[in-house]
Amino acid sequence: MLLGVDVGGTFTDAVLVGADSVVHTAKVPSTPQEQSRAVLDAVSLVLQRAGVRAEHVQRFAHGMTVTTNALLQGHTARTALIATDGFTDVIELARQARPHLYRLCDALPAPLVPAELRFAAPERMTPDGPLRALDPQDARALVCELAESAPEAVAVALLHSYAHPEHERMLGELVAELLPDASVSLSSDLVGTFREFERTATTVLDAALSPLLHAHLRRLADDARSRALPEPQIMQSSGGLTDIARASAHAALTVLSGPAGGVGGALLLAELAGERDVLCFDMGGTSCDACLIDAGDVAETAEREIAGRPLALPALDIHTVGAGGGSIAWRDSGGALRVGPESAGAEPGPACYGRGGTLPTVTDANLLLGRLLADSPLAGGLALHRDAAEHAVASLAAEVGMDTLACAEGIARVAESEMLGALRVLTVQRGIDPRRFALMPFGGAGPLHACAMARELGIHRVLCPRASGVLCALGLAAAAPRHDVSRTVLLDAEQLSAERLRDLRDQLVARADAALAGDVQRRRVLYELRYSGQSFELAVEQSQSVDPGELREAFAAAHEQRYGYRDDRAGVELVNVRVSVWGAAPALSPRAEPDAGHAAGSAPVVFDGVPLDATILRGDLAPGMRVCGPAVCALAESTLLVAPGWSGAVDEHGTLHLQDDGRETGT
Repeated sequence: MLLGVDVGGTFTDAVLVGADSVVHTAKVPSTPQEQSRAVLDAVSLVLQRAGVRAEHVQRFAHGMTVTTNALLQGHTARTALIATDGFTDVIELARQARPHLYRLCDALPAPLVPAELRFAAPERMTPDGPLRALDPQDARALVCELAESAPEAVAVALLHSYAHPEHERMLGELVAELLPDASVSLSSDLVGTFREFERTATTVLDAALSPLLHAHLRRLADDARSRALPEPQIMQSSGGLTDIARASAHAALTVLSGPAGGVGGALLLAELAGERDVLCFDMGGTSCDACLIDAGDVAETAEREIAGRPLALPALDIHTVGAGGGSIAWRDSGGALRVGPESAGAEPGPACYGRGGTLPTVTDANLLLGRLLADSPLAGGLALHRDAAEHAVASLAAEVGMDTLACAEGIARVAESEMLGALRVLTVQRGIDPRRFALMPFGGAGPLHACAMARELGIHRVLCPRASGVLCALGLAAAAPRHDVSRTVLLDAEQLSAERLRDLRDQLVARADAALAGDVQRRRVLYELRYSGQSFELAVEQSQSVDPGELREAFAAAHEQRYGYRDDRAGVELVNVRVSVWGAAPALSPRAEPDAGHAAGSAPVVFDGVPLDATILRGDLAPGMRVCGPAVCALAESTLLVAPGWSGAVDEHGTLHLQDDGRETGT
């Protein structure tokens, strides 16, 4: 059996898939102070529901928010930086770009390494070799001086180490010898590409987070072993699994661990549903993560920011906004209704949880509108308290001068507006028409807002998975091992020969294959190119061919698609080469349970300010079952709101295919 466990800001989800393809699920409240406790609670519950023992679990995949939360909250290790003499302040100088053009007082996040913990290495490397060699005695003296500051972690990022890592490796060995308890991150091992600031900042982030993640994973591994569970494999931001040793040593690989699992689950169910173009959003308790599946693939990026800090590592192209079920609604200084990014989280949670929360949230608003059923218990046996929700929303309604129900509907619409912004970043702002995609909502709160958001985007098809509330965990269970290697080469047009390209590709492929012990099922080679004189590059995939002419033509086509023109007379430079390899992925084909959800009468639900009688369905929806709006489907881990004018049927995998009938008739 395959086990996937995802830790979110509010709930922790577990999925267990057996050889019969039946999916067993569980959801428990997260334990922010000790995330591993909620993981084990979720595992125990899902094993109990499946009626199996821990010994039956073949693989345990884990996604979490440990590193993300630590970065957002500033809970990082005491970190020192070794940089080339004269360049120790690069992480503070950054790119000299203001975070907000018209907010002159806004500053970039403070560096994770203060000035007193930055140490200068007496060396200078060029792309062609050492200009000033690092003397071993000087290196030892430097590390001895650093050791006196008692850091918990050390980042080493020297000039041009992507091409010549010898000096970094010497310093890394000395740090390991003189500070055996400290975590060490070398930029040449982690990043492997140029751009000094991004490479240094990523290495510092990695070093600062690794001690915390190592402690979490060590506890989790010990607890798993004591319960006869396999050692956890960890989801990376790239959407592939890695072993616990590499994840512990390089925490930066896991910053988007949880959302990446959701993308994997969406890819799996979109393929089973026969859809290759799907716009996805994962609305949990704290945030909403959006991604785009275009022609059966998800875009990746090696340049992104997390909490204002660059991350120069392969990651799925996921856009996140602070809009979740627990996002707090408030009145801004201009009197406007706002939602998020602050969240009630798991503790105390929304007011309706009855755990001490008093501020109005999106969940409270949905409960008042009848979209959540007060008699449907949540994970961990939580009961919903309508009176508490009404009191919280009424307080805000009085502030903004609105009726309570109108305020509740306003909260839902503002949250939807925030999420629509994320979806438009991935589509409209990139010249992609969202109307040709199906919309797939998941997360505990996503299906409540799917129909309304689809209509705003002009989308007429919605796919709601049966396991939408635990799709990230399902994606973990279905994930394959992955390893990435990259290298900056900076070759101009005259140097782009077939022989040179073949040598570069073969070297990186050998390194990547070795990391998976040769068990490689799929391989991708990306070449990042630019026209001479440009500052940034575009990635072109050429996994088989090493013909320079084909590479130039593919780049010109990609440049024309992105920017609207091509220049066949300009020289083309090859900047980076990236190789990704995947191991074997489980052949999952989840199937729906045959017992259908049943109608439980009707109840009023507010749509556009008007209460309408909606059909209430509880439990799993059986294959072939039809659902017509207005309806509320109380699924096992989420609630689906089917708006008036929408209808559809359930496929064999438990996914409900909804169609906007109003669009068909022009209404």
